[in-house]
Amino acid sequence: MGLRMNLLLLCCLNLALSAVMAVGPPTCPAEGSGCDTDEWVGEFFPEIPKIKYEGPNSKNHLAFKYYNAEEVILGRKMKDWFRFSVAFWHTFRGTGGDPFGAPTKHWPWEDGTNSLAMAKRRMRANFEFIDKLGVEFWCFHDRDIAPDGKTLEETNKNMDEIVALAKELQGSKIHPLWGTAQLFHHPRYMHGGATSPEVGVYAYAAAQVKKAMEVTHYLGGENYVFWGGREGYQTLLNTDMGRELDHMARFLEAAANYKKKIGFNGTLLIEPKPQEPTKHQYDWDAATAANFLRKYGLIDEFKLNIECNHATLSGHSCHHDLETARINGLLGNIDANSGDPQTGWDTDEFMTDIAEATKVMLTVVKNGGLAPGGFNFDAKLRRESTDVEDLFIAHISGMDTMARGLRSAAKLIEGGTLDNFVKKRYQSFDSEIGALIEAGKADFEYLEKKAIEWGEPKVPSGKQEFIEMIFHSAL
Repeated sequence: MGLRMNLLLLCCLNLALSAVMAVGPPTCPAEGSGCDTDEWVGEFFPEIPKIKYEGPNSKNHLAFKYYNAEEVILGRKMKDWFRFSVAFWHTFRGTGGDPFGAPTKHWPWEDGTNSLAMAKRRMRANFEFIDKLGVEFWCFHDRDIAPDGKTLEETNKNMDEIVALAKELQGSKIHPLWGTAQLFHHPRYMHGGATSPEVGVYAYAAAQVKKAMEVTHYLGGENYVFWGGREGYQTLLNTDMGRELDHMARFLEAAANYKKKIGFNGTLLIEPKPQEPTKHQYDWDAATAANFLRKYGLIDEFKLNIECNHATLSGHSCHHDLETARINGLLGNIDANSGDPQTGWDTDEFMTDIAEATKVMLTVVKNGGLAPGGFNFDAKLRRESTDVEDLFIAHISGMDTMARGLRSAAKLIEGGTLDNFVKKRYQSFDSEIGALIEAGKADFEYLEKKAIEWGEPKVPSGKQEFIEMIFHSAL
């Protein structure tokens, strides 16, 4: 009888163990039970597999159709052309709210608080997301990953605790593309941070950036970004614009010096950011930012982080601002998003326009790539997209769009027709006189003599429609 009972008990134990192994690790169910501790180590996306490349004929909406990370195009792996990064704030702090509507999203792991425990849970979700998406970079605002405390010291302590977990979770294969300080959400920054007329706010902003730079360096970040936002003058009637520009320059100069002091080898980036919320800003577009850097002797210390939606808000195409940054030697990183052309504010949509992506990649190839920069998705789900699955779909679509842009750019470059046409268009400047002009050795008197000698110049067709035909045939 005892032997039979022992055998029966052993059988029951084996069945129970098999059941546990079949179920696998704990997950965060839709109602969120079981996810109320920062020690939670189960899956946050249990129904989402690792996203793989399946090719353009795949019907699987959770698979890449065009982005094949290891595929070599123009002598470089696709993943190295892009260096894709997940933006923590939009992906894990986005609420679906907009200027005219309340939040629409509540992810299963959220408990409605901004506690340290909640921050740790978000960080675990972040790295599971990154792992399943198959990218190697992430980027963050300081206040989005760790909550404010009652004092600056307490806030920094909160940051240290969250960053320690992030360091553990990212391991050796994942690290930040860049980090930044959020100097716009808190009421203290209502007049700006480095452009605030209050010296106490200026000092607080400096302390916050100092900590954010230290954190970025500690996590192995490759860049540090200065967002424009409310770092700008609100109106010209109550503002000393010249003084604010000087203050901003001194702030950035101090940041460049501190970068060297702590041994941070990353690139410092400025993101042109028009109309958020000001209309008079030192970083309105790539050209304005470049002029600001030159005026204050900072041109060798910074590069630009170009956001496509910001370029359009400033009245340019994304391609225009990218080329402006590139020819000035300032192209450092790209926020891969777009906006609605009929909406006058930053809608932060994932890029889905293949023609725009192709123009972006033509510039990136001309630039020789972006490293140590890359592409981050400063983009968010639409307000009505409320499924966890939508987070993956949006990133897959964005990555596939950029991959199609690279493939199309490669066709144009390898075909040679576009480059050859551009070279032919400027071939008159390959003459001896053209060379003198480009060398700055042809004065007005000399050119006047040549104009009289040559008579009325012949101007050939620009063949705009032909070029557009060539371009669109590669898409």
